[in-house]
Amino acid sequence: MSTGRRTRPDAVGTVTVVGTGVIGGGWAAHFLRRGYDVIAWDPGPDARERLAALLDSAWPSLEKLGLSEGASRDRLRWADTLEEALADTDFVQESSPEVLERKVALLAQIDQATDPGVVVASSTSGLLMTDMAVDCVNPGRFLVGHPFNPPYIIPLVEVVGGQKTAPEAVGWAEAFYTAAGKTSLTMEQEVPGFVGNRLQEALWREALHMVDSGQATVQQIDDSIAYGPGLRWAIMGPMLTFHLAGGPGGMGHMLDHFGPALLEPWTRLEAPELTTELRDRVVAGAVDEARGRTIAELERKRDAFLVDLLLLLDRHRDDG
Repeated sequence: MSTGRRTRPDAVGTVTVVGTGVIGGGWAAHFLRRGYDVIAWDPGPDARERLAALLDSAWPSLEKLGLSEGASRDRLRWADTLEEALADTDFVQESSPEVLERKVALLAQIDQATDPGVVVASSTSGLLMTDMAVDCVNPGRFLVGHPFNPPYIIPLVEVVGGQKTAPEAVGWAEAFYTAAGKTSLTMEQEVPGFVGNRLQEALWREALHMVDSGQATVQQIDDSIAYGPGLRWAIMGPMLTFHLAGGPGGMGHMLDHFGPALLEPWTRLEAPELTTELRDRVVAGAVDEARGRTIAELERKRDAFLVDLLLLLDRHRDDG
C-alpha cells in the first residue's frame, strides 16, 4: 500500500480536473458549485474557451439548484502543465478520451506527479480500472468515478475499484463524492459498462431494432419513455416500479404471474447491424425531433428541466 498525504473526504479543499471536455468540464462546474478550488489542465488548443462557454451555460442552472458557501467561478485556476496541476491537490478527477492506451499512459503520468496518498478517479464510461492502472506504481489509490451527463446536474456517480485498488480508497471516494453532493453507487466488482450504461445500452439496442424494422420511429421511441415509464423511473427506478405493478402481492406476484412472458421473444439483446441506411434513418429522426433547435438550445432545455425535476424530487424523496 502506498503512503502519502490523504485529506479527509469532508476536508478536501482543492480538486484537480484533468481533461475539460463535456464530462471533465461538467465536473469542474460541479466542484465549483460546491465551493472547491478547482485546478484544470487540458492540452487542447481551445480548452479554456470551451470550458468558459460550458460554465456560462451551466452556471444559471447551478445558481437555481443552490450554490454552496464560497462557490465562485473565480476559484477556477488553469495549470500550464500536468505536473503543475497535480503539485498540490487533494483529489484528481481524470476525464480524458476513451482510448485505453492513452488512459494507461496518462494515469501513469498522474501517478508519478501526484502525492501517493491522493485518490485518483477516472470518469471512464466503459473501461476497467484493472486495465487502465497497469503502469501505475501506486495502483491502490486509482478507481473509477463514472458520472452521468451533465455531471454538474445528474447526481449519480458509479464508484468501483480495480483488482489492485485498496478498499479504503474506494471508501474514501464514496465519502468524498457524498460530501461533494453526489449520490454514490459503490460497486463490489468491476462490470464492463458499469450499471447505468448497461441498462441504457439494452434499451438503446432494442430502440435501434425497432427503427430498423420499421416498428417505431425515433420520435415514437422517445415519447414512449418520456411520457411513460421514464416518469416512474425518475422516482423509483425499474425494480421498485415492477414491485408496485404486482399489486398487494408485490414483486413476488409480478414474477410468478408474468415470469413466463420473459421467455417471449419480445426484445432482442443482440445489436442490429448498423448499416448506412439504419444510421441515416436514426440521424434523420433525431434531426426531425429536434425541430431546428441547436444542440446548445437542447442542452439548455434539458438542464432547465433537470433542475426543476431535482427540486421536485427533493420534496418527494424518501431516504428511509
